[in-house]
Amino acid sequence: MTEVRNSRTASSGSGGRNKCRQPPPSVLKDSKAFSGFSVDDIPKAKQFYGGTLGLEVSDAQGLLKLHVAGGATVLIYPKPNHTPATFTVLNFPVTNIEKAVERLTESGVRFERYEGTLKTDSLGIFRGRGPLIAWFKDPAGNILSVLEQKG
Repeated sequence: MTEVRNSRTASSGSGGRNKCRQPPPSVLKDSKAFSGFSVDDIPKAKQFYGGTLGLEVSDAQGLLKLHVAGGATVLIYPKPNHTPATFTVLNFPVTNIEKAVERLTESGVRFERYEGTLKTDSLGIFRGRGPLIAWFKDPAGNILSVLEQKG
């Protein structure tokens, strides 16, 4: 007679037999995730993201919500002991990076200049491996970028 065990029985006390398990059903699969980052001054952030960058911004209980293309939301929250991120917290894909850099520069955005491995050109655009990309900072010192994506 052949012994039949379910996966729970087989995995608990089977001496290593039948260790195949089904992945658990994801409780997050259909969640509309969003990202967020901190700043040290919400009014300055609102002016920068809404005014300088021209993004749709709303206030929500002392927080800012950036409403970006595609229906996504990015949460910006105040943090008194804020330390700027040392990595890019938000990327903006554009079809023409030179035009985007030019328009943003006219709006008062200052693009970062790097030497060495990430050497940027006179416009602040990195033209090495990967997509063309230019980095800039928000008033709290967080790093943002525009990067060229065709089509």
